[in-house]
Amino acid sequence: MSALTIDRIAGALGAELHGLDLTRELTTGEVDALYAAVVQHKVVFLRDQPYDIAHLERLTVQLGGHGHTPFLESIPEHPGVVKVVREADEGGFNFGGKWHSDWSFQPAPPALTLLWSVEVPPTGGDTMWSNQELAFDTLSDGLRTTLAELDVVHSAGWAYSADGILARTAKGRSMRINTSDDALAEQVHPCVPTHPDSGRQTLFVNPTYSVRFAGWSQADSAPLLQHLYEHSTRDAFTCRFRWTANTLAIWDNRSTQHNALDDYRGHRRELHRTTVSGLPPTR
Repeated sequence: MSALTIDRIAGALGAELHGLDLTRELTTGEVDALYAAVVQHKVVFLRDQPYDIAHLERLTVQLGGHGHTPFLESIPEHPGVVKVVREADEGGFNFGGKWHSDWSFQPAPPALTLLWSVEVPPTGGDTMWSNQELAFDTLSDGLRTTLAELDVVHSAGWAYSADGILARTAKGRSMRINTSDDALAEQVHPCVPTHPDSGRQTLFVNPTYSVRFAGWSQADSAPLLQHLYEHSTRDAFTCRFRWTANTLAIWDNRSTQHNALDDYRGHRRELHRTTVSGLPPTR
């Protein structure tokens, strides 16, 4: 593993990795080093990795196996591999264009997400990530103590229900998304779980899927949640990545949020996505 080099891209999180060839099966040592880099840096990027769907599927399995992907249609004959695409002439809602942690509404949200670029615009279409361990660490002592005892209700209803934002913006969209009132189901997680690998506490709320604090009304929850949403995505906690073709990003959903920027209309953008199965968040 002496060939693996790591170049950080921001003070809060993010690193580019060099020295791995993803066109072949990685050794156990290489997988362990890659996983450790993701946990440490929260999101890592590997450029100039020629894309093949078999490479993405193999690496997903090596990192822990495919997570369950609801609502999004997989590429035929490739369960769990989702084409994230918007055509050049397509308007409407930008998929992933709001701060969130992937599938936080699931009983066991994914540990990691892999996103491999196939076609990217000449400018725009960047993605941002935010460090949620740092977000928690920088809250006041009193608020950290309070939040550590709270649970949060998560739901996919705002995004994926039959009258959610993705249903209302479906006209002309090229991505195949199956909206359903199954999305209204609710799941409770600790507001401040402990990362199973790093042992650090992390803030686990996001404006896409968090609904309210357990035992609180939405009205009572809203002011504190809004404060946490704004605090958790402060510029000082983020990194921003400019995509190039044949680049793989891998990020830790347990310690980050991310947001896909909508500033590339008139250009086509296609990336392929998988998730790696995770564990239920615990204190």
